[in-house]
Amino acid sequence: DWKIKENSNMCYSLQGLNNYISSDITSEYWLNRIYPPRIRDGHRRGDFHIHDLSLLSVYCVGWDLKDLLMQGFKGVEGKVESAPPKHLRSALGQIVNFFYTLQGEAAGAQAISNFDTLLAPFVRSDNLSQPGVKQALQEFVFNINIPTRVGFQTPFTNITMDLFVPEIFKNQPVIIGGTEQKETYGDFQPEMDMINKAFAEVMMEGDAKGRVFTFPIPTYNITADFDWDNPNLEMIWKMTGKYGIPYFSNFVNSDMSPEDARSMCCRLRLDNRELLKRGGGLFGANPLTGSIGVVTINLPRIGYMAGNEEEFFERLKNMVSVAEEILSIKRKVLEKFTDKNLYPYSHFYLREVKQGTGLYWKNHFSTIGIIGMNEACLNFLGTDIGSKAGLEFSLRVMDFMRQTLARIQEETGDIFNLEATPAEGTSYRLALLDKKEFPDIFCANEDEYKKGAAPFYTNSTQLPVNYSDDIFETLALQDDLQSKYTGGTVLHIYLGEAVSDVATIKGLIRKIVANYRLPYFTLTPTFSVCPSHGYLNGEHERCSVCHEETEIYSRVVGYLRPVKQWNNGKKAEFDIRKTFKVAEDG
Repeated sequence: DWKIKENSNMCYSLQGLNNYISSDITSEYWLNRIYPPRIRDGHRRGDFHIHDLSLLSVYCVGWDLKDLLMQGFKGVEGKVESAPPKHLRSALGQIVNFFYTLQGEAAGAQAISNFDTLLAPFVRSDNLSQPGVKQALQEFVFNINIPTRVGFQTPFTNITMDLFVPEIFKNQPVIIGGTEQKETYGDFQPEMDMINKAFAEVMMEGDAKGRVFTFPIPTYNITADFDWDNPNLEMIWKMTGKYGIPYFSNFVNSDMSPEDARSMCCRLRLDNRELLKRGGGLFGANPLTGSIGVVTINLPRIGYMAGNEEEFFERLKNMVSVAEEILSIKRKVLEKFTDKNLYPYSHFYLREVKQGTGLYWKNHFSTIGIIGMNEACLNFLGTDIGSKAGLEFSLRVMDFMRQTLARIQEETGDIFNLEATPAEGTSYRLALLDKKEFPDIFCANEDEYKKGAAPFYTNSTQLPVNYSDDIFETLALQDDLQSKYTGGTVLHIYLGEAVSDVATIKGLIRKIVANYRLPYFTLTPTFSVCPSHGYLNGEHERCSVCHEETEIYSRVVGYLRPVKQWNNGKKAEFDIRKTFKVAEDG
């Protein structure tokens, strides 16, 4: 069953077994009790994929750290309540408990922004030295990586680091112990530097065996005035070169500012300007936003079945219409369940949105995604997405999707976005279904499939994973497509091994943000971990010292996991991935 390894954040365990059984029951409830038969049949056929049917919950949620620091972790009758934190370690402890608990009320990531800005005053208040800050963050990172989530998973968490005090916070009074102090956040840049240095050091060191900490995924915003020569950021570049942990949000060639965006999970990046346009209002600096759910449209099947371009777009229009219906039904169901207090903590922490709009999930997007644009081109045009015809057609498809979603948004009053869905399991499931139904349909690894490999589809509008080892060729071919997404996309720049030279890493990132509009990207070096000798640079099936089998790490979609825990489709993808060459001078 493909679902057993659908999620590589889960492994063989009693909790995993319990989750597998309950997931099936919940999926059947959605498909047989909530959605009409034609939606159920369309999902089962593989016309589209409804994500997270295994849970009666939203997808990704961003929370307001400032609210947590003001209120403390509380809000549910009969449960232990924490007063607002007065110390750094208690603030970090409450964030851990908050993430642990709230991840039980959502299918996807839990995210908070302004992590370093809002916690910096606690460092000074506690009179902490650099080792003291590092110790506190070490406890936080170890705690956040414990598999406390249902199914023996680690909670999927994302934090956005500001690095420098954002303009909107500079003159705001700091919060300690739930009360405003006389100082403002603009006074605490040195303490922010301490937090960022300590966090990067902890992530760089890994666990006792040299394994990478998968979470929290940090996002760093790169703006036009970014201070590239700041010595306080050295550890961030080193961490990036060794493990490839951070995500970089590019605001240099963007019409957005960091205040306009919220990074949710492994790629969901939301444009808050949609909330402003809609008049929903922003509650303080951190809007409570996210995504209620995701539907991914199977583009290779449309490409295979369409006889001409008019038919292609007609089929696509129908699929978008079905996706809209699915998400509108889900939105109503979630509102009803939240009213009945099925998600008690979300019910409390979304109270301001409810007061302001009359609905709990009004500021959360309905997300529609696509998969396999490359294979759609192969099946429809007879050429790949990297060709002139393939790229031009793909851009027309993206523009059509954007226009359609803008119209739907106006008609429904709900906010919709277009995402390059991670599709960890979907890329495999839909290819399997299509190969069974249409044996001559092209998948991403056609030659390997004929030799017995599992089939898969290329993510969203990405180039084939074995297309090129030239970073800048890939960036040039992807830049226009990547900037079309309104709800999140990421380009993973796969490197064959770690890059130890800080100038090379910094130079590459600087070159990317200066020359491309690419909104969100990672550098992802491959590395291995020996049970006895720890971290090994590059891909090694066995340790060169003791010859024991290693764990080989890379990004399965947006997060780092051992390749042996991936599903068969993703393993087949890893086998043919080309890694990029990096010149040592950056």
